[in-house]
Amino acid sequence: MDLNLTGKTVLITGGSKGIGAACARSYAAEGCGLILVARHAEALEATAEAIRVQYSAPVRTLAVDLRQAEGIARVTDTLGGVDILVNNAGDIPAGSVVKLDDAAWRQAWELKVFGYINLCRQAFIAMSGERRGGVIMNVIGLAAERASFDYICGSSANAALALFTKGLGSDSAKHGVRVLGVHPPSTRTDRIEKVLKAAAAQRYGDETQTDRLIQEGIFTRPIDPEQVADAVVYLSSPRASQISGVVMNLG
Repeated sequence: MDLNLTGKTVLITGGSKGIGAACARSYAAEGCGLILVARHAEALEATAEAIRVQYSAPVRTLAVDLRQAEGIARVTDTLGGVDILVNNAGDIPAGSVVKLDDAAWRQAWELKVFGYINLCRQAFIAMSGERRGGVIMNVIGLAAERASFDYICGSSANAALALFTKGLGSDSAKHGVRVLGVHPPSTRTDRIEKVLKAAAAQRYGDETQTDRLIQEGIFTRPIDPEQVADAVVYLSSPRASQISGVVMNLG
């Protein structure tokens, strides 16, 4: 299926690995140019070069920390030529309300909650001006709808972002901008392995008991990053031009 994305420019945060890298490959396969954003320059450039080689796609990189105002500002400077923004960066730890202290909550939310909100604001301003065109895609997480004692920081962050996405997207199309989100379940990435091990260690005293977390329904059975990427790319394409203010569950 031709998604009519050829020539579009896509900016992806958390683009060096996992879901972000899978999205990057899928957009490149559709003929898009990419701007990949992540903290670690070496991993970011390795992903970018692999995509350049495989898809002959133009790929730029920005190694910045989106917890910092300077990082947000550097990304904001690139948004004038971006057609699709994919917010995907996040690193929220597992843990109960007692296990995670105030500093842990603030560090986690600074990236995933405020990082998303800040870039949504800046992208909406850029896209809704004279251009009157663009798409903002937020990769959030199914924990938003499945409150968890052992992943309370992530569940709360995701719930906030889901409502933010629906609220912004509810009227954004009048300004030429679509805003959508997806809720992946557990996804086979390095980060989810860390989260599952931490949750298993806290609940059972044994980090190897990750399968037990899934069997007891505390976490969902993992899917592949490419399955998330397929949904993200489709929803951001003209094939889904009628949809805004929606967050799709993927599990």
